[in-house]
Amino acid sequence: MPRTEAEATAAPRTLVIDPPAAETPAPPAAAPEVRDLNWSARTWLLLVVLCGALFLDGLDLSMVGVALPSIGSDLHMDASSLQWIVSGYILGYGSLLLLGGRASDLLGRRKVFLAAVAVFGAASVISAFLSNDFALIALRFVKGASAAFTVPAGLSIITTTYAQGPARNRALSFYTVCGASGFSLGLVAGGLLTEIGWRATFLVPGPVAIVLVLLGLRVIPHAPTARVRLHHFDLPGAVTSTLSLLILVFTVVRAPSQGWGSAQTLGLLALSVVLMAAFVAIERRHPRPLVRLGILRSSALVHANLSAAAMFGGYSAFQFIVTLYVQDSLGWSPLTMSMAFLPTGVLVVASATKMEAVLDRVNTTVLIFFGLLAFILAYVLFLRVEPTKSYADFMLPTMLLLGIGFALCFPSVNAQATNGVADHEQGLASGLLNTSLQVGGAIVLAIASAVLSGSGSAPVHHQLLPGMSTAISISAGVTLAALLMTAVRLVRHRAR
Repeated sequence: MPRTEAEATAAPRTLVIDPPAAETPAPPAAAPEVRDLNWSARTWLLLVVLCGALFLDGLDLSMVGVALPSIGSDLHMDASSLQWIVSGYILGYGSLLLLGGRASDLLGRRKVFLAAVAVFGAASVISAFLSNDFALIALRFVKGASAAFTVPAGLSIITTTYAQGPARNRALSFYTVCGASGFSLGLVAGGLLTEIGWRATFLVPGPVAIVLVLLGLRVIPHAPTARVRLHHFDLPGAVTSTLSLLILVFTVVRAPSQGWGSAQTLGLLALSVVLMAAFVAIERRHPRPLVRLGILRSSALVHANLSAAAMFGGYSAFQFIVTLYVQDSLGWSPLTMSMAFLPTGVLVVASATKMEAVLDRVNTTVLIFFGLLAFILAYVLFLRVEPTKSYADFMLPTMLLLGIGFALCFPSVNAQATNGVADHEQGLASGLLNTSLQVGGAIVLAIASAVLSGSGSAPVHHQLLPGMSTAISISAGVTLAALLMTAVRLVRHRAR
């Protein structure tokens, strides 16, 4: 069943704090939509800038993941502390994506995109010179927050610049595959840079971000602006949702040492639920809510978000576990470990030129189903792992299946989440999807880290990590739940 998308219905707006009408400058003319496939060099360069920012976000996250054992050794951080270097980024990313999407709709996508990429680059350079673990985690949160504004702005620039149909399908295919390939190939880059020193993995994204800003100033189109006021921002909603997620992940990480039934654990979980309930209440009453709750009536959007959360959550936990296992237990170097993950990235990149045609012909729910199935098979095959098994036996099949899963799922969930959404809510739709990705990653990663930390044993050379099989089974179980949900959606669709 071919995909459908809504026509653009509104232009992006920017912030004006009550200036006199006579002093308000006339907005620039909107750039015409790209409607065919005969793209100019400027059109291609625009897509390179937008895809480059998303690629950099994924690259940064996975590069640092490879360096975790080296960081832990240098800064004397255990597994539960190390996971915060990943979770700090993910939480900053996931908890502020809704505000980022709203800001791109109100302030103007061009301004938000360029400012966020610039902050990302500056934070990258500063964090490379830090040795305090708390400060390092704080800068990771700042970088994640910057990405939270970059991603929805970039995606909505695409959906408002490239017209629905073949032009937008091509742009979205390249964009989503760049995100997946950045995350996958970041493992290889992380291995190479960690051989130099783990600080290089923090430093390299900085100069790249600055180059993207300079190019973006030249090629990202200006758009008409409308008058909005400061109170249009739903700051109470942003605060309550962010605190709720932070407290939830913190509680899950601390639960093994404090006890799952302890007063502290139960109290913090209750506080997280109360804050999320307050967020929902605020959204129902705010004149310009962070999330217009009516958008959740779209079953396609809800399904895409839940599938994305399970997919990325399962994979984030799996990568964290495998990284610690092959470096701390098997003694692999960061470069060897990253090369072991290379088949995943190669498959994702190779699919970039194919997914455009596939998305035009195959229902996105079908693609999501088979993508999730590939992830589950990858995790189940890895459960056969033994320290004496060869790479080709215990790891290569898993890496190939992960590549297939990413190639099918990433473009499909992005397309399903944004199809049929009005132009003025594209930032919200993309923000919701990426929030689901990152929140899923933070929560499942926290659970897996808690399982490893709760084992109470240190890694032993050439033995499985304590609690490793249980933690990987959690990744498989979360993904299986999403697969069953997708199967139900397919059955209902066929019945209708």
